[in-house]
Order: sequence, then structure tokens, then C-alpha cells
Amino acid sequence: MAPDHRTQVAIVGAGPAGLLLGQLLHKAGIDAVILERHAREHVLGRIRAGVLEQTTADLLEHAGVGARMRRDGLVHTGFELLVQGRRHRIDLHGLTGGSTVLVYGQTELTRDLMEARDAAGLPTVYEAEHVAVHSFEGAHPYVTWRHSGRDQRVDCDFIAGCDGSHGVSRASVARGAIREYERVYSFGWLGLLADTPPVSDEIIYVNSERGFALCSMRSRTRSRYYLQVPLTAALSQWSDERFWEELRERLDERGRARLVTGPALEKSITPLRSFVVEPLRFGRLLLVGDAGHIVPPTGAKGLNLAATDVRYATDALIEHYAERSDAGIDRYSARCLRRIWRAERFSWWLTRLTHPLAEEGPIGAKLQQAELDYLLHSEAGRRTIAENYVGLPLEFGEV
Repeated sequence: MAPDHRTQVAIVGAGPAGLLLGQLLHKAGIDAVILERHAREHVLGRIRAGVLEQTTADLLEHAGVGARMRRDGLVHTGFELLVQGRRHRIDLHGLTGGSTVLVYGQTELTRDLMEARDAAGLPTVYEAEHVAVHSFEGAHPYVTWRHSGRDQRVDCDFIAGCDGSHGVSRASVARGAIREYERVYSFGWLGLLADTPPVSDEIIYVNSERGFALCSMRSRTRSRYYLQVPLTAALSQWSDERFWEELRERLDERGRARLVTGPALEKSITPLRSFVVEPLRFGRLLLVGDAGHIVPPTGAKGLNLAATDVRYATDALIEHYAERSDAGIDRYSARCLRRIWRAERFSWWLTRLTHPLAEEGPIGAKLQQAELDYLLHSEAGRRTIAENYVGLPLEFGEV
């Protein structure tokens, strides 16, 4: 099939990773087209996390899409751990020399990036059917798809696979060329989104005998709550009333007094897993974000890791076009994976620390409580949590 047109970078996937990469490449004068199999409304309808590390917020500012984020985002200088009915505050700002996190919903971030792309008149194809990536191991990759009943093709220099864990990009890599690492957890998170004021000004992680809970927010008037549930749980078993009652049981007296309930805007159950593939580069195909790794949401690292991948991919592509050097492309996978594995470790560790793990038995529960007792009463222990939560510096562990 003859190409319909040519671009420098073909980006598969119009989630935050693909849109942010497209925006940064545009700022650098590099042409890119974005292909997305879903409708625009479907992409905007995804309910996802919204805790941004400082490096992610700075990258969005650099991309020119930070105005609404800075206006509406909530700066958090700490969070609380509620352990067996007793609260402990992790002072992120004080323990890290001034670092904070920013609460800003991923849906809003995606909207900002879409609007910036629209304003610049940059090409994005939604509802692209049968997307396929070709010849990425050679010098002349291309992407094909079908849209409005017509088969189309774009030739390119590079393909960025930003299409998530079930996308075509990773699935197109030969099985022998890729290695997968995975841990599947024995529970999931039941999440509920409601237009109610948050139960606290800061995020609360709850470790109770009844199970883990998370009290978070998207804004001062929209709350997001999660409950640890068995993998066998069905959404139909959880009415709004049952959810709120169970959350009350896991909170302390202060939390119960401040909890405002309301009808769910969205409710879903998410299984938890840790997943990484190596490498992340295959010739002229770069895997970015969820296409290459998944983290448990406990550590709020998924979106932030995707943003770091985008940063490294952008740097590598700019170096390729501006300096005629492929050093950045060659180092892309190693640079990303050093940061990914550190975030995977933290997310796994924080999940282990905050969730009752029935499979580890009574001794596991006692050891968990002993570890929490040490960490929460040691400045060094609290600093370990804080430094990882706000995000390690980009230069940490550079290769």
C-alpha cells in the first residue's frame, strides 16, 4: 500500500503519554501524527489518577499546557497514614527539602493536551481501526490503519508506542525479543467517584483490619475513594450505600464525622499488578508509558512514569534530528528502566505496607505492623517514604 503521507514520528495512542509527546515534539519543531483507536469522548471519559510529581508538573509547564493545572490543581505538602485507627502525617515538604505533589485529575490534563493540539492544528486521527506497525526493526517503519472505510498509511522515521498494555505496539514485537516481569496481587481496588467535598485536605492511606482504603480527591468538590476488595468481588455486589458504610468502618472517628456521601459518578474494580517489559526499544519503535510497564496505583507512579518516558523519548528524538546522533535513542530503554524499577519497587513496597495480606498469615500481619511502627517513628523511615512519594530526581541513577 502506498503511503498517504509522511511524518517524522508516528505516535500510536492519544492518552496523556501520546498527547504529551506530540506536544513536546511540536515545540521542538518535529512533525508527528497521533493515531487513536477510540473516539475522543472515550479517551476523555477514562477515570484515572491525578497525583503529579514536581518533575511531571514542570514538564507540563514546559509543554505549554500548565496554566489550568496551576490554577485548579491542589498543592499537597504531605499525606496521612491511618494505621489501626491512629493517624501519622508524612510531611513531604519538610522531609524532602521543599518538594510537594500536585493533585490534578488525569482527565483534565488530557483535555488540556487535546485543546493545545487542536489549537495548533496538529493531526490526530481518532477511531482509527486496525492500526498496525510495520518494519520498525529496519530503517523505514510505517503505520497502517483504516478510517472512514478507507485504508491509510503513513511512513515515518520512528514509531512511539503509547497505546497502553493492550495496544498493538508491544504486541507487534517478536516474543523472543522481549522479556516480561509480572506480579499479580490477590486483591483489587473498588473505586468510587462522587461530587462531594473530600474527607480531608490531604490524601489518607488507611491500613485497617477490615482492609485498605484510600481517601483522595480530584478537586475541592470532587472526591475519589477506594476500598481493597477480593479479586472475586463483583461490581453488582456493591451498591453506593454498601460502599459508604464499608468506608466508614475503615475510617477513624474523625474521618467518619467529616465524610460526606453522595451518588457515584463512576464506580469500578481495578485488579492490581506490577508489570515491566525489557527492553523498551526495538529498532525504531519506542514503548512509552503503560505499553511498557504497569504499577499498583498505591504509589501514584503510573502517570508520572509515563511522563518520564516521554521526557527521555523527546530528548532522544531531539538529539537525533538536531545533532544527528542516536546516542539518546540507544540509551532510551536503559534510562527509562532505571527509574521504572525504582518506582515499581516503591509501589510494591507501599502496597505491601498498607494492605492486609491474608496469604502471609498472622506472622505477616505482625511483621507489617512492626515495619510500620519503625518507619512512622523514625525520621529516616518517614524520609524514605517522602522522597520516593514526591519522585526521585531525574538525575538519580542516570546511565
